[in-house]
Amino acid sequence: MKYTFGIGVLVIGAFGGMEARADTTIETFTITGGGISASGTITLQTTATPGVDEIAGITGTFSSTSGGFSGTITGLNPGSYNSTNPTVGLFRWDNLFYPSGSAPGVNGNTPGGTLDDYGMEFMVAGGYTVNLFEKGPAVGFLLDDGITSVVDYRLPVTFAVTAPTEPTITQVLNNYGLIPAGFTNSGIAPGTLFIIKGSDLASATSVSSLESTTGGSVLPTTLNGASVAVTVGGVTVQPAFYYAENIQLALVLPSNTPLGAGTVTVTYNNQTSPPFNVQVVASAFGFAASDGTGSGQGHAQDLSYGYYTYSRSIPPGTTIRMIGSGLGADPTRDNQYVQPTAASAINALAHIYVGGVDANIFYQGPEGFPGVDEIDITVPSNAPTGCFISVVGVTAGGIPTNFLTLPIGNGVCQDPAFGASGSTISSLNGQATVSKGVVFLDESTAPSSNGSGATTSDVALAEFQRYTGSTYGTSNNGTLSIGGCSVQENLTSISGTAGTTTGLDAGTITITGPSGSATLTSEASVSPTLAGEYLAPLASAFIPASGGTFQVTGSGGKDVGPFTTQIIYPNPVLIWTNQSANATISRSSGVTITWSGGEPGTFVIVSGSSSSGGVSGSFTCLAPVSPTQFDVPGYVTAALPAGSGNLDLANYTNYGPFTATGLDTGYALGFVNYGIKATYQ
Repeated sequence: MKYTFGIGVLVIGAFGGMEARADTTIETFTITGGGISASGTITLQTTATPGVDEIAGITGTFSSTSGGFSGTITGLNPGSYNSTNPTVGLFRWDNLFYPSGSAPGVNGNTPGGTLDDYGMEFMVAGGYTVNLFEKGPAVGFLLDDGITSVVDYRLPVTFAVTAPTEPTITQVLNNYGLIPAGFTNSGIAPGTLFIIKGSDLASATSVSSLESTTGGSVLPTTLNGASVAVTVGGVTVQPAFYYAENIQLALVLPSNTPLGAGTVTVTYNNQTSPPFNVQVVASAFGFAASDGTGSGQGHAQDLSYGYYTYSRSIPPGTTIRMIGSGLGADPTRDNQYVQPTAASAINALAHIYVGGVDANIFYQGPEGFPGVDEIDITVPSNAPTGCFISVVGVTAGGIPTNFLTLPIGNGVCQDPAFGASGSTISSLNGQATVSKGVVFLDESTAPSSNGSGATTSDVALAEFQRYTGSTYGTSNNGTLSIGGCSVQENLTSISGTAGTTTGLDAGTITITGPSGSATLTSEASVSPTLAGEYLAPLASAFIPASGGTFQVTGSGGKDVGPFTTQIIYPNPVLIWTNQSANATISRSSGVTITWSGGEPGTFVIVSGSSSSGGVSGSFTCLAPVSPTQFDVPGYVTAALPAGSGNLDLANYTNYGPFTATGLDTGYALGFVNYGIKATYQ
């Protein structure tokens, strides 16, 4: 909503400052015309007179070609301000604004809002003041200080005020787990540190409320102009703030919040957001990830608070400390730090699985700071080792937390199946630019597009890309070590990107196998956006059932040097033996996959996905090929929404690493992949 009104003038002088008052509304303004350009915010304070507001503060920038100066607006001028008797003195500016009607004594004003004829006076850095007032069709004139020289610019200007924007909430999430609403393991528990995402939630300046272990500090329920109300079953509570900025708030849900369906509202600048639905549950724990994304490498420390990394992996049998939020109500720590004891425990999780092995839970309960929980576990001595071993907590009812990974081993972690180690991962982690080359050889069997039977196709693909603008590898890019599972849960309406990619010219890429050769064609000829991608549809049975060795050769191009490597398929290749039994999956029970063939020492990937309404979820599990069977746990499939989707089984060959000038990392691999349509119940 805009209010536009007529004529003002400019004067030069020098005065002091004025402080904004409480219970105010902040609105944006512009001043244009007559060689004047200004913009910023004004603070409006309601008065005892209905329909009359007082301008209690102003910030922004101002410039005038007529006055020959520009600068920052530093505030209102108190030297000429007199709201109780605005008629005292010819030039006593009263700073009154009529947001919904005409001002008295103003001729020809614009209906809907105006300054009155005494207008306002504000200061500009450099010792200047600007007097702006309404005189309808008349021309205003001013004195620089009411005593000396007269300045009459006769400048018609437009002063436009825009009412504040209503706050909007788009998501309410556990600060650590970040699982969207609509999944069985979403929801916010009392005592949880949670975030609200949206727009116009608070001032654009981020403001934090710091906590101290020495005690005495208390988190506020109003911060940076914002307050939040959570209403469940007719009971309204006010969460305490950790920080507030215009696009995100972080708060602690009071422990006395009732359970059930409720709503959240944000009030800022005298505007309240539409209510946003939230489900308050007894417990919904989320582990902290190292990069704050809710997935990837977990935040893990030894009991002396030293961090575990790819170069300092966790030895099996070690007791570690992890943090997160959402175990449940903790009224002692809703808004201040209190040192926990063993009696503070909140035993919400029945299991924590490390690489699929049940770990002993040493402690689970408050960490001390409001909304922050700590879980101490002993990594099982028989846990698998690797750089990306999965970890997940599960309630007695089978509901999982978010899924993370941990580096398990001694010293530098090792993942020989991927040709990776903690040293190679650490050398890439933290880099803002990474150049990578991958060559794939794929045989896929999937349901036919006509809905009858299945179709098998062979294809060769390659990608040579430079990743720029985001830290490479911090969230593991979904990577898992063998023996674990992970789950991704998304809102289908929300997406995002991290960094940019640039295609690299790798020259001509050729694959030669038992049945012949194929040359991959650059997709840049199809579209410049596909630069760095190469493709070759292959003849039927290019990858024979008896497997074999495939030589990969790159001639080198403008960006990437020559390289050679191999992809070795087993004899026989893997076959999925119980597809028909897996078309319907009970989410609470999990699913068993069986196969034959495959190369001992390689691994299989079992994956699935489902969607329903506005949410979609997927899981991925890695298992050694030699047992010829893998049981996807019920706590994995339970995280997916009930609905239709897919179930897939793939056997990957061992990685064939290669080096080339212009690349930080490169490898080739082959796989056979089977996919079926599945219903998750």
